[in-house]
Amino acid sequence: MSIKTVDGTSSADEGVASMDYFKSHLREYGMLVALFAIVVFFAVYSAATGRPTFVSASNLTNLFLQNSYVIIMAIGMLLIIVTGHIDLSVGSVVGFVGAIGAVLMVLYGIPVPIAAAICLALGALIGAVQGYFVAFLKIPSFIVTLAGMLVFRGLTFMALGGSSSISPIPPSLRNLSTGTIPNLVSGFGLAHATTMIIAVILAAAFAIFSFQSRARKARVRPVDEPYGFFLGRVGFAALMILGIGYLLASNRGLPNVLILMAVLIAIYAFVTTRTTIGRRVYAVGGNEKAAKLSGVKTERIVFLAFVNMGVLAAIAGMVFFARVGSATARNGTGLELDVIAACFIGGASAYGGVGKVMGAVIGAFIMGVLNMGMQSAMQLSIDYQQLVKGMVLLAAVCFDVYNRNKA
Repeated sequence: MSIKTVDGTSSADEGVASMDYFKSHLREYGMLVALFAIVVFFAVYSAATGRPTFVSASNLTNLFLQNSYVIIMAIGMLLIIVTGHIDLSVGSVVGFVGAIGAVLMVLYGIPVPIAAAICLALGALIGAVQGYFVAFLKIPSFIVTLAGMLVFRGLTFMALGGSSSISPIPPSLRNLSTGTIPNLVSGFGLAHATTMIIAVILAAAFAIFSFQSRARKARVRPVDEPYGFFLGRVGFAALMILGIGYLLASNRGLPNVLILMAVLIAIYAFVTTRTTIGRRVYAVGGNEKAAKLSGVKTERIVFLAFVNMGVLAAIAGMVFFARVGSATARNGTGLELDVIAACFIGGASAYGGVGKVMGAVIGAFIMGVLNMGMQSAMQLSIDYQQLVKGMVLLAAVCFDVYNRNKA
């Protein structure tokens, strides 16, 4: 006996429709399922081997703190990749901006807000210079940013003036990367009840917004997402928000850097999906010649994408500097690989024109969970860690090529 759902379909038909919808949107939801599966694998492995619980409050907090700068840069890198380009210099820019910030704040005593504004302006200038070479002089982005990677690494050594490191950082900046919001409410058996209240509000707001958005779409045209799949997606997301909130509330609370990440994710998700400039970014990556014939100033779009990447790399540089606690010549080394991998794993196409902000964020979390799981749960050496991450990246790109050829 089948049960009728609210839209009049039977539960059996709803299940089949949900599975078909999931298969047709595998690029969008596949990485989220992969992230969940990886977390479950490491949780089971740590329990079976008698090691500390993998899914814990401290591990979750460390996951956010250790991957915050990767996620911030992955948002900017996504726009670069969508336009059909690449930026190999972001790791060096992180180290260079962090070094300049350290010199300004530690050696010259410039207040943190002024030094931060200077660092953001410096990041925008770096992005503008590289964007000019790529967008207007038509030099391949691989060459321009490879040169930038070498140039800014050298400038980092020069900025430090031969010092091995510059520290300590101002407490206010340190609090940005490692601090948490104040606890205004006590009780509920939690160390940080304010965080749990925020999580409940966010989960309820997400559910309400999802239902309202579906209702608006249904008034215009039929919604292709099956109602059962919609309910499962919203319910799963709400439970995840509550679960993450509970773990954070039972530990130190909501990290400040997580708020910064959430604001940036919300802004860029809105820009890429609801604004004209967002649609033009995808148009440039999908078919630059067609976009140009349609009146899109493609050079300007590419230029702005690189400027945006420079600003986000500067933000990540300050967060990284605050996280590490000192500025060294090695800061940011290799970060560009994790950032690029996060975008491709999250569904961005190597051919341009395809990719979502949340996909890049999920890809960054996959990289972060893999790093944490291989280090803490499996205790693998660095050579095996690099091997696994390389195979995951290759698999993600192969999956993209397969989907493109199938389409």
